Amino acid sequence: MSRNLTADLAADLRMRIVDGVIQPGAKLPSENTLISEFGVSRTVVRAALTHLQAEGLVETERGRGSFALTPPPDGNRTMPGSRPVASMEDRVQLLEFRIGVESEAAALAARNRSERQLRAVKKALDDFTSSGEHPAHAMKADFEFHRAIAAASGNPFFSDCLASLGQTMIAMPRTRLMTGGEHDAREHFEHVALEHASIYAAIADGDESTSAAAMRSHLANSRRRLRSPATVG
Repeated sequence: MSRNLTADLAADLRMRIVDGVIQPGAKLPSENTLISEFGVSRTVVRAALTHLQAEGLVETERGRGSFALTPPPDGNRTMPGSRPVASMEDRVQLLEFRIGVESEAAALAARNRSERQLRAVKKALDDFTSSGEHPAHAMKADFEFHRAIAAASGNPFFSDCLASLGQTMIAMPRTRLMTGGEHDAREHFEHVALEHASIYAAIADGDESTSAAAMRSHLANSRRRLRSPATVG
């Protein structure tokens, strides 16, 4: 019976996160609120949150509560043959994989992109740059920027690869979840925006080696930020 209550509560919270009722970076209802709302024990609440943490949908800060992370585009389902990305180690390894794949995609985009594809990359860059105050929009625009570059490579396998990874390949800065972290979060965002702009400029110039280097530097910086106390995957 307890397992059913845990599953029901986890399913309800999962739906709220996936449907956007609880936005990425937003705090989940407190344990006491969930206990009252669902008529369950504290043990059930904590077990449900543990399930959501394992799925990569929730980050819990001791003494502060639990916060929603960005869900995969289709909820918690993964593509056939894909791996779930839940732990910090998973996210670091995913970035290492992306460094290899996306650096080559950026080089090919510099060589092969059409004007329409370049405009798509620029639109995603502009959308990201203007979304600093809206974490959910920023993460979506970040993903669209990388996906537009993959499409501009002219090789559909790059596009398929990023589509299978989904939006959860984008890491959320821990400062979004921390009291008093607004300045650090803004600084983090501005660094990423500048890195994106450098990648776009190199692709627009048709410079393959600089495009690859700019993408490699951006993702290596993301890996460094992920490992630092200021970032959460």
